[in-house]
Amino acid sequence: MAASVDPLVVGRVIGDVVDMFVPTVTMHVYFGSRHVTNGCDIKPSVANNPPRVTISGHPQQLYTLVMTDPDAPSPSEPSLREWAHWIVTDIPGGSSPTQGKEVLPYMGPNPPVGIHRYILVLFQQKSPLEAVDQPISRAHFNTRTFAHHMGLGLPVATVYFNAHKEPANRRR
Repeated sequence: MAASVDPLVVGRVIGDVVDMFVPTVTMHVYFGSRHVTNGCDIKPSVANNPPRVTISGHPQQLYTLVMTDPDAPSPSEPSLREWAHWIVTDIPGGSSPTQGKEVLPYMGPNPPVGIHRYILVLFQQKSPLEAVDQPISRAHFNTRTFAHHMGLGLPVATVYFNAHKEPANRRR
């Protein structure tokens, strides 16, 4: 059964990044052994490498995964909203992004100030996506515009986590 969208409303993911939708696919996200749940805290150092993502669904169905930070560079002044962190297309259902086509290589969280939300949005494709261009810039990416341009419609699953700048190691 797909998750509720309530945490996405409370966390302003619905509104800031995506429109209201009904989850129809189950997506699990892990950094190491840590399961990502909506609104959980993940240290940037734990998320240096791409997460392990599993997607339910039939192998004939294809999916696109987008990861963004809508709080760049600062949650109080998100003038670079959204910052694109990862885009993978043509992911077969029942598999993971490693089976898809990476359009934009993964970039781990690196929030300069404040608590940032990192959103992973999954879209079901109508067919394989041909020649998806990498965004010109990671800054000012817009998940809604990307989905519209690619003919993806509303998301089928979304999960987000929070991260904040880690203190520098103090050496004595």
